[in-house]
Amino acid sequence: MAERIERENVVAFRLASHHLDVRPGERDLLTAAGRCGIQNTPPGSALLAFHARVEGVSADVVAGAVEDRTMLLTWSLRGAPYYVPTAEAEVYTTGVLPVTEEARRHFVLGVEQAVDRLGLSLTETVDIVTTATREVLSGRQLAIDELGAEVAARIAPELTAQQRGVWNEEGPYAVGQPIGEAVVHFCVRLLALQRTVCFAPRTGNRAPFVLTEDWLGRPVAEADPVACRRELLRRYLRCYGPSTRSDFATWLGVRAGDVDPWWSHLEHELVEVDFGGRTWALAGDLDALRTATMPIGVRLLPPRDAYTQLRDRDTIVDKAHHRDIWRTTGDPGTMLADGEIVGTWRARKSGRKLRVELQAFEALSRRHQEALVAEAESIAPLRDASSVSVDVTTY
Repeated sequence: MAERIERENVVAFRLASHHLDVRPGERDLLTAAGRCGIQNTPPGSALLAFHARVEGVSADVVAGAVEDRTMLLTWSLRGAPYYVPTAEAEVYTTGVLPVTEEARRHFVLGVEQAVDRLGLSLTETVDIVTTATREVLSGRQLAIDELGAEVAARIAPELTAQQRGVWNEEGPYAVGQPIGEAVVHFCVRLLALQRTVCFAPRTGNRAPFVLTEDWLGRPVAEADPVACRRELLRRYLRCYGPSTRSDFATWLGVRAGDVDPWWSHLEHELVEVDFGGRTWALAGDLDALRTATMPIGVRLLPPRDAYTQLRDRDTIVDKAHHRDIWRTTGDPGTMLADGEIVGTWRARKSGRKLRVELQAFEALSRRHQEALVAEAESIAPLRDASSVSVDVTTY
């Protein structure tokens, strides 16, 4: 019979895995990033995620790690931008890349109609875009719209007359955008997983792409795809376990039927666990799962923080509050107090004044309220604010 693990132990185990139990110094920045990646959607949210995990983090610290090439910003899980340690980047790129044509089509939903009209497979299209991107981007940095336009223009003459007609036709993706440019945009997500491209540092609202080998100043070493997928699943189960194939697939950005290339290579390390049904954990994590205890303290997590990217949402917050946290657009941040999500928060800036609104699900204790207000005040430097006001209300 599968061993039963209690909710409190699971939550405590996950918080520790996410670096949300203690807050070490900035020397652990890369460790925090490597746990399961730090998503930067919306832009700037990654800085708040690092702040929740590492003491003394600033915009300069994060930018410095990118500039010295110890941390990489690249498209990764679900096609979203992630900060990951450069030394472990293959786990979050090669390890994420779907194996089959159909799985890759699902990963970049929306591309199917275009490549079918072109009479090409997605694999063929990615090969064509890769060659043109290497030529266009060599020694340069280009934002996605610039890159898409130049790469599409370079590819067009190589297509048949019929394909070129489709390629230059305005597509359904954006007003005035030719289908060819949209296809390049889709394919760049896969080029990032192939480690052909990554992001250079952001300047204002511009997030330029660069050839990864140009950015790192060296050729990108080959990686073992099986080993990378195996390690990605290990990290997932340490941050979100016990879990299921279906929940892993959603986190990754593929269908449940497509996860066998990850799951089958790690089955010897897995053990079935009774946690609200049939779930799986790493056998080596069972002792930690049994004995994990809730942390003391508070955190403000940004929208789409790695911790709230889990799929068994009932585990961390009552279903009555799901719509308050996970919205179609405009997700708020979440408030953690002694390991539990106790509400949401938003910050609005006017000039150099920051206003933070904390909204609790229930009345907060005085200790928690004072700690959360202090936590809110501590994010002012991250938003380049000279003053901050904090309002506390309940739903």
